[in-house]
Amino acid sequence: MVTGGGGFLGSAVVRRLAEAGATEVFVPRSRDYDLRTGSGIAEALATGRPDLVIHLAAVVGGIGANRENPGRFFYENAIMGIELMEQARLAGVAKFVQIGTVCSYPKFTPVPFHEDDLWAGYPEETNAPYGLAKKMLLVQGQAYRQQYGFDVIYLIPVNLYGPGDNFDPASSHVIPALIKKCVDAREAGAGHIDVWGTGAASREFLYVEDAAEGIILGAERYDGAEPVNLGVGREITIRELVELIARLTRFEGEIRWDATKPDGQPRRALDTSRARERFGFSARTGFEDGLRETLAWYEGSLGA
Repeated sequence: MVTGGGGFLGSAVVRRLAEAGATEVFVPRSRDYDLRTGSGIAEALATGRPDLVIHLAAVVGGIGANRENPGRFFYENAIMGIELMEQARLAGVAKFVQIGTVCSYPKFTPVPFHEDDLWAGYPEETNAPYGLAKKMLLVQGQAYRQQYGFDVIYLIPVNLYGPGDNFDPASSHVIPALIKKCVDAREAGAGHIDVWGTGAASREFLYVEDAAEGIILGAERYDGAEPVNLGVGREITIRELVELIARLTRFEGEIRWDATKPDGQPRRALDTSRARERFGFSARTGFEDGLRETLAWYEGSLGA
C-alpha cells in the first residue's frame, strides 16, 4: 500500500514498484479514504490488506504555505502518520516505510547534514510545525521497533523536483515556482521577475525518479532503526538556481530580489553516505538534465 501514491513522488514510487515486480499495489485515494481519520485508515488497510506500507501522503507546501498553515500542517501530518503506523502494526503489516522531511533538521545544522544531527536544535521557524510533526513519526517508529518488534524504517529525502511536480503558485516548492515564473514572464514579454529572499540560501535537490529508487531500495534492503538521508550530497545557492532556470527557460529579463521575504533555512545539503552504505543508493540524474526534463514536462503540459 502506497499512501499518496497518486501524487508527485507517490506515482513515481508506484511505477518503480511495478518495474520491480510488485503485482499488487494498492493506492488509497483521498476521495475514498480520509487518512486523517481512524475509520478511513482502518477501511484502507482492510481493503488493501498490505504486507508493506509506504507512507508518502502528506500536507506540504513551500515557505508561504507553511507560514499560512502551521496548525493544519502539524495536525494533519502528525495524525495521519501516528494513526496509520499504529493500525498497520495491529493489522500485522510486515514492514512500514515512513517518509520524513529535510525540514526536520535544526535550522543551523552543519553542512552536510548527518542523520545524527537531527536532534541538535530546533527546525527553521517557517516550517518547524511540519518538520516536527514528521520527526515525531521517527520517534514512534523507533519506539514501536523497540517494544513491538515492528519493522519501521525512516527515510529523509531532500527537496524533490521533476516532471509531474506541483506548479500551483500558492503551494509549489522553489523549482516549479521559479520555472513557472520564468516561463510566464518570457511568454508575457515581462522585463523582470521578483524572487523571494536574498538568494544567499542554499538547497540540495533530488530528482523524483532517483528518490523513488531510493525508497524502493530502502524497502527491499534496509531494516534498521536509524533514519537515512536520501539526496545527492551537493548544494546550490538560490541565486545560482534562479540564474540557471532563467537560462534554461530563455528568460532574459531582470531578476529582482525581495529581501523583505524570508530565505528559509540558510543552507541545506545532506550527508548521503548512510544510504550508500546500508542499501546501495546513489542518485544518478545530473541536476541540469533533471531540470531540462522538468521544464520539458511543464511546457508540454501547457501545450507549448
